[in-house]
Amino acid sequence: MKKNTIQHIFFDLDHTLWDFEKNSDLAFQKVFEKQKIIIDLDKFLEVYKPLNLEFWRLYREEKITKSELRYRRLKNTFEAINFEISDDLIDIIAIEYINFLPHFNHLFAGTFEILDYLKDKYDLHIITNGFEEIQAKKMASSKILDYFDVIVTSESVGVKKPNPRVFEFALEKANATKNNSIMIGDSIEADIYGAINSGIKAIHCNFDNETIDNSDFESITALNELKQYL
Repeated sequence: MKKNTIQHIFFDLDHTLWDFEKNSDLAFQKVFEKQKIIIDLDKFLEVYKPLNLEFWRLYREEKITKSELRYRRLKNTFEAINFEISDDLIDIIAIEYINFLPHFNHLFAGTFEILDYLKDKYDLHIITNGFEEIQAKKMASSKILDYFDVIVTSESVGVKKPNPRVFEFALEKANATKNNSIMIGDSIEADIYGAINSGIKAIHCNFDNETIDNSDFESITALNELKQYL
């Protein structure tokens, strides 16, 4: 990878810079406390997290709607742990979770350091599949919003990563080209191969240090490792 050809860096947000899992756990804790729901939070999260990933996959593939995602991931979790709850309360939890989530601001270690390192050398942007109404709030709450010139949400495009239209839209909005851009994200399907199949170089954030076949792209286990490539 020739760093002198790169002018634009596109970051994913959740699971890449913004620590979604930690912030999500705290949001659920607050919702359950507010609604006086007596539940084993660890047991709930253990079931919820893989279900949430599966429903997000279906959402990316346009197989379910946003409202179905927000309802079914909760409904299926409560059913799996045999916790009786009304649909009305599930709807309230879904709404309050989204409302509380952006107010938690945990970032991955090294986020500010790497953004400060990159900001004077490159134009920085965001491409996210996250919900339109909360992504900017997350970034403002965690004090990283001002680092980025262009923020593209999948909802603003009408399709989701890995659809090439998302990357084409982002390039056009940033006045960038495929050759002078790079994508950095955690999802191999949505971020990495989404970018590669659109002709854009990519770096995978493998923060869990999983064993993967990364012959098509570079991989890092911590954000400060980006200095090796950029």
